Amino acid sequence: MLRRLLLGAAAGAAGTTALNAATYLDMAVRARPTSTTPERTIDRMASLAHTAIPGDEQRRGNRRTGLGALVGILTGTAVGAGYALLMGRRRSRPPVWLGSVVAGGLAMLSSDTPLALLRVSDPRTWSRTDWISDAVPHLAYGAVTAATYAAVGGSPTGTRPAAR
Repeated sequence: MLRRLLLGAAAGAAGTTALNAATYLDMAVRARPTSTTPERTIDRMASLAHTAIPGDEQRRGNRRTGLGALVGILTGTAVGAGYALLMGRRRSRPPVWLGSVVAGGLAMLSSDTPLALLRVSDPRTWSRTDWISDAVPHLAYGAVTAATYAAVGGSPTGTRPAAR
């Protein structure tokens, strides 16, 4: 089980890179600004913990940006580990395309639910463009996570690569 968790975490880290690349590509193509939700999430978490982020305004802003990115990386890695647990030790696993949708959906749920629960954002008010901007990077995450997990030993056929 530890092996599966570690492989899933590695696949999730690869998926996180794909999610970030898709997000930055979208920003470059559409010239859209960066999202402020990670920083606002950190602010809300600090407020709920009755703590302050130290430093002057610039340093606090830098810390919020860094902490928001770290939470995203942690979420993506944890979702990859969760995906590996979900795939379990079954002989028959779903094809990579279906695993992509499952992993992407889990990642989207894991990132959007806290936004709603913390009242940082209300997905019910998002436009179609907002949803697409959120869904496409998460599908990229799912595709890379599922393909990586399959390639490193969690293949859809349930076989492991031969030992060297």
